[in-house]
Amino acid sequence: MSETEIRDDRAAGRLEAVGDGEVTGRIEYFVLDAPRRALVPVHTIVEPAHEGKGIAGALARELYAVAAREGIPVAPLCPYVVKWAERHPDEAPAADPELLDAAEAWLAAHPGRF
Repeated sequence: MSETEIRDDRAAGRLEAVGDGEVTGRIEYFVLDAPRRALVPVHTIVEPAHEGKGIAGALARELYAVAAREGIPVAPLCPYVVKWAERHPDEAPAADPELLDAAEAWLAAHPGRF
């Protein structure tokens, strides 16, 4: 994992893990604007050849770190990120139910996005 770089491609809505010049995993997300700003992860994907190397966990950790640096919450819809957050409450504050509802409504209103 030490040679893996994680980069935020905000325009594409992807947090990507890159190692040896290739994307080995990603979290696909969007930025919710109302009722207030939040990062909303929808999918976590790790390429099969790279599974079991801690990439998904590193992506989830970085997503929460990005949110903390920006001073905004995370409203996870991705099942992996939800489970990761439950196991790491010190790094992943509980999601606001109002933001989760708004995130689900946004996702339903944009069916082709993910």
